[in-house]
Amino acid sequence: MQFIPRLLDRAGVTWRILLKELSAFGVVGAVCFVVDLGLFQLLYAHAGVGAVTSKLLATLVSMTLAYVGHRYWSFSHRARTGLRREYTLFFLVNGVTLLLGLLLVATVRYPLGQDGALALQMTNVVSIGLGTVIRFLAYRRWVFVSSDAPAAVAHQLDVERRQSAAEQDTRAAA
Repeated sequence: MQFIPRLLDRAGVTWRILLKELSAFGVVGAVCFVVDLGLFQLLYAHAGVGAVTSKLLATLVSMTLAYVGHRYWSFSHRARTGLRREYTLFFLVNGVTLLLGLLLVATVRYPLGQDGALALQMTNVVSIGLGTVIRFLAYRRWVFVSSDAPAAVAHQLDVERRQSAAEQDTRAAA
């Protein structure tokens, strides 16, 4: 009989964690969405920068802001696996979604011949929406991993090994 309450409790914790991740991801995403749209509009419609370059610059700025928000809020409870590893994977995932966005904007702008700010902004919004779904799933799976994931276990073992070596060096020096 103890099994069912424990299972329900476990499901509740899992649900609460997922809800926390989704809501924080949404807030960070909304802020970055506004930054991306605003910067794209500023660069393309007001500064005269090309559509693809505007998309590239807007995405790079919002992507950097997103890493900080997700690492320290959305997925703050997940294992740390090293800044280099996380940054690399984060930017790789974002690079793929950036290329998708650039491809969509470039397709609408050049082969389809649409150069109006509204048509390009609508394409930008679609690319951001599609990229958002891809990013959330990829962040949970590969970037900000659970504590039992191989990358987290390997990182923890590496940290412990370095601490042990540092302690031995300290004892040897004393």
